[in-house]
Amino acid sequence: MNKRLFFQALIKYTLGILIVGASLFIPAGSLEYWNGWLFMGLLFIPMFIAGIILLIKNPELLEKRLNAKEKENEQKWILLFSGLMFLSGFILAGLNYRYQWIEIPNIIVIISSILFIIAYTLYAEVLRENTYLSRTIEVQNNQKVIDTGLYGIIRHPMYAATVLLFLTMPLVLGSIVSFFIFLMYPIIIAKRIKNEEEVLEKELKGYAEYKKKVKYKLIPFVW
Repeated sequence: MNKRLFFQALIKYTLGILIVGASLFIPAGSLEYWNGWLFMGLLFIPMFIAGIILLIKNPELLEKRLNAKEKENEQKWILLFSGLMFLSGFILAGLNYRYQWIEIPNIIVIISSILFIIAYTLYAEVLRENTYLSRTIEVQNNQKVIDTGLYGIIRHPMYAATVLLFLTMPLVLGSIVSFFIFLMYPIIIAKRIKNEEEVLEKELKGYAEYKKKVKYKLIPFVW
């Protein structure tokens, strides 16, 4: 096992728990915010399991996923707006619990939790299919176009999974107010896809042909 990579992942994982937890429970003013605990469990338990699996079976992919240094200037702004979206959405969810602005029925929370798990599963499948995935827009050495599995249906299955993942987050947290904040994400991701495809078409051999073969970017038969 790569000890350096293990500790790097563990530090980022722990920081993620602390930042998300603080963003939710401090505004909530209480540790009794059960939606917050539900969300933390749904998010971080599968993340821990996936991290261990990647550390053992595919440490190179884990290292790429931990590398968040974006080279494209346009993407740096997109990542900044995404971070602000998450932070404001979590804080508003906590405030919504504290002041009881709008309550969401538990059935919606349950359905959203199931959809969240489905989205997480799709995300894991994308990681299994495409070992070139990193958190930055770049073309890697010996990278090839992946056109099988989910990539044979839409060009960006990872982003499709994250759209479902992130739009269910505020509903798991019981906050319709935060849901309207997270509606920014599809707009953000559409901008990222536009820039990413420009880079891939220019630098990745065969990507232009792949675009002709797989016509839909995010949603089959829609876009």
